[in-house]
Order: sequence, then structure tokens, then C-alpha cells
Amino acid sequence: MRVVSGIQPTGDLHLGNLLGAILRWVKMQDETECLFFLADMHALTIEGEPAQLRRNVREMAAALIASGIDPEKSTVFAHSHVPEHAELQWILSCTARMGWLNRMTQFKAKSGKNKEAASVGLFTYPVLQAADVLLYNATHVPVGDDQKQHIELARDIAMKFNNDFNVELFTAPEPYIGGGTAARVMSLRDGTEKMSKSAESDMTRINLTDDDDTIATKIKKARTDPEPLPGNAEGLEGRAEARNLVGIMAALTDRDIDEVLGDFEGQGFGAFKPALADALIARLSPLRSRLLELREDTAQLDSILDSGAQKARELAAPTLAEAKKAVGLSR
Repeated sequence: MRVVSGIQPTGDLHLGNLLGAILRWVKMQDETECLFFLADMHALTIEGEPAQLRRNVREMAAALIASGIDPEKSTVFAHSHVPEHAELQWILSCTARMGWLNRMTQFKAKSGKNKEAASVGLFTYPVLQAADVLLYNATHVPVGDDQKQHIELARDIAMKFNNDFNVELFTAPEPYIGGGTAARVMSLRDGTEKMSKSAESDMTRINLTDDDDTIATKIKKARTDPEPLPGNAEGLEGRAEARNLVGIMAALTDRDIDEVLGDFEGQGFGAFKPALADALIARLSPLRSRLLELREDTAQLDSILDSGAQKARELAAPTLAEAKKAVGLSR
């Protein structure tokens, strides 16, 4: 069993990144073989500053390691440092079909109303995602609901390639359900919007580099409602902000929402918020300290990424060689 997953190096990581993906990865590495990459090539689909992208790769690597990803257990590397990804993408682009990509809902969402102005990369990046997975013959990929369609595309490409060229080269990957449930963390000011670094107000999110006082202040000022907390999750129906804060507590303490509510049933947020702030500080304070240390040690980060890329290339080479042979690019 082999799990492959990537995360875009966006910089300014926040609680949503941690609870939504990174802590799940930390658990996965004790369950199976894992490759985690910083998807800097995928990041090119969004306009950005080149120097900032380079900084973000190191920042994301530091965040992963500070959060508990162990380079001795997992292979951690930058996407662009393994050129086999891009080479396999081109081969698979000649297998994938326009109709398949036209159905991808994420392109419709990200391109907006003016699809003609969107980059070709934004349209075809699901094929690169497929290459990311198929290159290592990953058996499983951890995904959220918004990415299940991409796993289906990778499966379609794998099976069509195998069938077209009469080979048994690519493994059709399955969604991975290990590592616990990823939390969907919403804005502290609007429980219907995902927590995001792009939100104008910093009060909408908990940054991984926020100090303890800032964390406490943000939780104190987080939007809630005047109703007491119910005894079960059903009672949070229609209370987006309340559900978000309770969900954060559940994810932090590795419990389900009903268990958390059992501790606070009938109480208001005047009692709940200080407890949530304490739980956040207990989790984020040591992580922040380690992150700041790693941020200053660029040589160590580069060494980890270089070592990971070398290991990834060794794993990728046989698959790419067989793909090239199958399509007639080599003997």
C-alpha cells in the first residue's frame, strides 16, 4: 500500500491547513508508506511572484515537519524537483479526453465566467494530478469531497492507458480513508466560508505563526450566537459559526462533536471560548516554536527536500520508463 498526496505551497499557513490536511498526513505516515509533495508546479496555475513561490516551498516544508511529518518515515519533496511528473503528464495528456476534462467542476469554479481567459494549465492540471499519483503506482490517495472527481479521472486515465497499450502498468488508485477525518475549518467571522489566507481580515483565521495572545483574542472575538450549546450535533443545525468552533475543538482533541458537546451542554460561548483558546494554544505553541526554528535553517530544509526528491525520482523512474516504452518513445 502506498499513499501519495500533495499540497500547494501557498505560504501563511493557517488552522484550516493544519486540521484539514496536515495532521491527517501525520497519522498516515504511521499507517503506510507515504509520499508528500509541495505542489509548486500546480501553483503556477495561479498568478504569483516567483521569489515568493520559492519561499513558500520552504515555508510549507517547515510547517509539515513542525507539525509532525517525519522525513525519516515519509518522502517529502518539491514537485518541480522531480521532472518525471511533467514528462508523464504529457504522455497521459494524450490518453485523457477533452470530454473528461470538460466535466471537471473545479475548472468551472476556478475559471469563473471568463473561461476563455483561463490558462491551459488550469484546464489540464487534473492530468498532472493523475500523473502525480500514477507515477508512483499509488494505491490510495487521501482526498476531500471536492477532489473525489479527480481520483475518478486518474482511474479512468490509468485504465484507458493500460487497455490502449495492452499493459498492466498503472494502478487505479482508491480514495484513502485512513488517518482520521479531515476537519473542514471555516472562517471565524462567517461560518459559511472556508478559512482562507486570502480573506481581507486577519481576524477570520488562526495563523500557525500567531502568538498565544493573538490566538486568544481571535477566539474571543469569533462570531457566535447567543444560544446555549446543545447536547448533540443535530442541535447545531443552522448554527454555522457555533458548529465551526465546536468542530475545531473536536478536531484538536481528536474527539467527535457529540463528545465535545457533552462537556458543554447548556453552557454558552462565554465558557466554551476560553477552553477552545487554551486547546489551540496547547497545540499550536510548540508547533509555532519549531516552525520558526526551521524557517531560519534553510540549509536543513533544502537538504530534506533534496533527499526526498532523489528518493522520489528513484521510485518514479521505472514507471516512466515503462510508460515511454509502451507508447513507443523508447525500446
